[in-house]
Amino acid sequence: MKTVLDVPLIAPQTSKPYQEPVLRRSFSNGNAGFAFETKGRNDSRGSLENILSMVAILGDFSMIALGFILANLLCQINFVPAWLGLEHAPSLSTSCKLISLSSLIIVWRLTGKNLYSYDSLLAPSSIWHKLLEVLSFCLLAFIGITQVARSDLSIHWMFFVFVAFLAFLNIYAWRLGLSQIIQHSTLFSRLSRRLVVIGGGPQTMRIQKELGGNSGIKFVGWVQAIKPNQIKELESYCLGPLYELENVLRQEAIDIAILTESESLQREGVLAVARACENEHVQFKMVPHFFETLISGLRPEIIGGTPLLGVDCLPLNGLRNRFVKRTIDILGALVGLTLSVPLICIFGALVYQESPGSIFYKQLRQGRKGRLFYIFKIRSMHLGAEANGKAQWARANDRRRLRVGTLMRKWNIDEVPQFWNVLIGQMSLVGPRPERPELIARFKSKIPHYQIRHKYLPGITGWAQVNGLRGDTDLEERIRHDIWYLENWSIWLDLRILIRTFFCNKNAY
Repeated sequence: MKTVLDVPLIAPQTSKPYQEPVLRRSFSNGNAGFAFETKGRNDSRGSLENILSMVAILGDFSMIALGFILANLLCQINFVPAWLGLEHAPSLSTSCKLISLSSLIIVWRLTGKNLYSYDSLLAPSSIWHKLLEVLSFCLLAFIGITQVARSDLSIHWMFFVFVAFLAFLNIYAWRLGLSQIIQHSTLFSRLSRRLVVIGGGPQTMRIQKELGGNSGIKFVGWVQAIKPNQIKELESYCLGPLYELENVLRQEAIDIAILTESESLQREGVLAVARACENEHVQFKMVPHFFETLISGLRPEIIGGTPLLGVDCLPLNGLRNRFVKRTIDILGALVGLTLSVPLICIFGALVYQESPGSIFYKQLRQGRKGRLFYIFKIRSMHLGAEANGKAQWARANDRRRLRVGTLMRKWNIDEVPQFWNVLIGQMSLVGPRPERPELIARFKSKIPHYQIRHKYLPGITGWAQVNGLRGDTDLEERIRHDIWYLENWSIWLDLRILIRTFFCNKNAY
């Protein structure tokens, strides 16, 4: 006996007379067997992931112990400079106590940072900053405990710094080796999750490109929903129409399904897709088009007894994060202004020699909360480059540009006077680049979510800029990068962007 679930979704494209489209699921012995087979595959992968997590934990314990052993050994053979005060290494019993206590604390903190998940083990290069954060916290804790306790564990604080440094190198090297083992073809194929996207278009193409060979998730293909696909590269990945979704999920042994066209389907259609995924033991995920920006800031709350979902919390909304970022901005601006004086003098003289006149150029920009301010640059174009009064971006081979201006713009030297804007609080070292008011008036009604970038201080450099999205480039893609930065802000991300600024000069016209 078969049970059939019929839910209206989308009509198949056939020449037959129109019939109400349905999503059908039949329960038969064969299908049930396949369901159990898929469930068994998921259980097997879950067991393997648990084993890998335990192996990683034991390996981290060993690497921390190795850090203490190496530190002791190097101290005993007088390898460490005497001015560090490490002539006397801790005794064996003391070292055992330290290894046991520190290993438990560090691994506990690493677990809290989710650094034993499969994705973290697969890509250690993406978690080094978290590892450094945990070790720094534990280092400060140990120094404080041993200095205050004044017990037999009282050891020179530089010894703990030495051990933390060695432990970081050991754990990171161990994680790199483990990731190479995981990526072995046989093990990787058993651990990788298979993903299908419901709906074609730019979002599906973006997902397909972002899921690289070592992501742990394999893009299997996409299912045709309401909107027609207009991207040729995706045609070969089409797995069928929406009314055959359950067959696709079963036959392709799918683990994750992402619905990108939730705004096109009726409520009943979305529920039917979710139910089909549930029936086949597939994780159902949906792109929330009502909140397609600032997703990480969504927080549930209850008002008047009604559960609500809204954009409420982003990293830079927190007082502590704003204080830390502003402190770094002030220190960075002071250092930047000091170091930039010779550059301003040298390039200012070259600008004046090529085009006599003011070596500085100021331009009105819009900053946080729509406030207007002037940014300062070393002039890189001829005087009167915008004599017609129309705002326009620089382009490749722009005739308005000075010869020395080409070099300055390529290496962002013309931007160094903006450290002054940072110091007085009009800008930040890192953030969305500020635009001219006349351009903003043109874009804010045409580019979705354009004004979100004006909730925070603009930056001298930014995530979009170091990814080549500057000047006359795709505005929607630039906004997407700006929003990603606001959602994922951290001190480490700012540091990464600052470093990349010196080496990324794509589209720097």
